[in-house]
Amino acid sequence: MNVFDAVQEMLAIRSYDNRPVPDDIAERILEAARLTASSQNKQHWDFVLVRDRQRLQRLGELATHGPYIAGAAMAIAVVVPDHAIGYVDGARAVQDMMLVAWDEGIGSNWVGNVNKEDLKAFLNIPQDRLLLTIIPFGYPDRPVGRGIKDRKPLSEIAHSEEFGQPYRS
Repeated sequence: MNVFDAVQEMLAIRSYDNRPVPDDIAERILEAARLTASSQNKQHWDFVLVRDRQRLQRLGELATHGPYIAGAAMAIAVVVPDHAIGYVDGARAVQDMMLVAWDEGIGSNWVGNVNKEDLKAFLNIPQDRLLLTIIPFGYPDRPVGRGIKDRKPLSEIAHSEEFGQPYRS
């Protein structure tokens, strides 16, 4: 899939069928994270892959903003240093994982507000690290087709040369 097509079509998927994600595709998704650029090439992130059905169920219970994790084939917790660069680098890795998954027909969605003691303890994450997000992955439980996105036009958000100057292609 062309990268721009993936960006244009990718949708947030919160409902999955029962198919497992094959090992080679799970590793490819993790490789996408590993290969992502990071500030000063520090690569100060860690990724916790969860595939066990009972552990996914418990993650869905603990992640109040992501109960649908319980129905995913797998989830990846993104762990970073608790500072702005950690957040940015982690987010970059997440986007790459999600795009690679989408290319394989696998949906995902960012689950936020997860840096909580119970979730960190469940995943054995050190206290001095931030649990940035948990991303559930799985095959969508229904056809999703090409994403239709409600986005502002470029004329409202893009500027030329300086803020406030209309963008012109």
